[in-house]
Amino acid sequence: MNDPLQKLDPSLVARFAAIVGDRYALTDPQDIAPYLVERRGLWHGRTSLVLRPGSVDEVSRIMRLATETGTPVVPQSGNTGLVGGQMPDASGREIVLSLSRLNRIREIDVLSNTVTVEAGVILQTLREAADAADRLFPLSLAAQGSCQLGGNLSSNAGGTGVLAYGNARELCLGVEVVLPTGEVFDDLRKLKKDNTGYDLKNLFVGAEGTLGVITAAVMKLFPKPKGREVAFVGLPSPQAALALFSLAMDRAGAALTAFELIGARPYDFTLAHGVGAVRPLADNWPWYVLTEISSGRSAEDARALVEDILSEGLEKEIAGDAVIAASLGQQEDFWNFREILPEAQKPEGASIKHDISVPVALIPTFIEEAAKAVESVSPGARPVCFGHMGDGNLHYNISRPEGGDDAAFLALYKPMNKAVHDVVRSLNGSISAEHGIGQLKRAELIATAPPVAVDLMRRVKAAFDPAGIMNPGKVI
Repeated sequence: MNDPLQKLDPSLVARFAAIVGDRYALTDPQDIAPYLVERRGLWHGRTSLVLRPGSVDEVSRIMRLATETGTPVVPQSGNTGLVGGQMPDASGREIVLSLSRLNRIREIDVLSNTVTVEAGVILQTLREAADAADRLFPLSLAAQGSCQLGGNLSSNAGGTGVLAYGNARELCLGVEVVLPTGEVFDDLRKLKKDNTGYDLKNLFVGAEGTLGVITAAVMKLFPKPKGREVAFVGLPSPQAALALFSLAMDRAGAALTAFELIGARPYDFTLAHGVGAVRPLADNWPWYVLTEISSGRSAEDARALVEDILSEGLEKEIAGDAVIAASLGQQEDFWNFREILPEAQKPEGASIKHDISVPVALIPTFIEEAAKAVESVSPGARPVCFGHMGDGNLHYNISRPEGGDDAAFLALYKPMNKAVHDVVRSLNGSISAEHGIGQLKRAELIATAPPVAVDLMRRVKAAFDPAGIMNPGKVI
């Protein structure tokens, strides 16, 4: 990148800085640097200004000035996104709008089972606040120690609790959004039933900051389970995992709160490289499942349910081996094993990622067909398959062949994506289940989505952001 940074006019920087105060208008390259690199290192943005507003009014004034001057704005929460949606481009013309100072939990209403929370609140902080109020906020992600609610909503985050509780969109009852014009759309309502026209909040949830800036939201809370059991299961095949899932749904219903599929390769990578990884089962199996039962009645009920499911699974030879966590500490060990899976892949060299979903019944078909597609692009490449089997979302990552060259393998990124995504589309699935579109999948979305869908998205974008200043180059 040899072209010089296109710095914003100093007088314009001064006008923006006056809104938030000099302390929260970052212009020093060292201060700005953390906002310009995402966790995979795929994108390196550039900017000469990062703004950190401390109120909705300041966000509103920033957006009014941005519209007036035609200044592109890139909203950013915890900077944990995996598709480049939070990164400014390389021109230097775009400013980064960090929501990290909007970090108040405004209200927890235990009678309504809701929490009103600002966009910069860290997910783990929100979960702990709900727990202190004897409630559960079920959104759970590997990045929950640093990701923020605004980003979770903007990307419609999923995680391990979607099976029972839904993704971010389903957990959201209302939003507060600053539009590109600076107008504030205040829809912070706690209503679970409201049929008064279009559901506008759902235009902003999952829009990745391309239509407006989410500054706060009303989110659902749930009663804390009275009993919880976690089990690790070894299985011979994805078909067996599907059969066990069907059995668990039949026996536990809504009490089945997680069902995570893990292939032998990511399991072995985690044992080899995962910090704090504890072997869950004595013997090795081709596939594994981490499952959780949460009972609203009692600990005894949860235990009886999980024992019933596993006993029948073993008796029918669906499962080969199983262990139920014997303590809270072992439950944490099992979940830690799952959460550190993605990081444990890194020491194995370059990786090509896929975040896909297919109908649950077709997961074994996808795994079989995708393996053939991978081999056709890069013989010897190693599929690393794990994910949320209960809702059809798999993280289908491909590690380079053993002893292979990282750069040569990453040069196959596009053909590998196409090969895997062709399998996904043949099964009527989605190329982005929970990470979003951002920059990574924008061209593919436009090229492969139904033309009417692309046209409708462009119309919505033009209606909300006619000046084109909201997170340009992302999604659509």
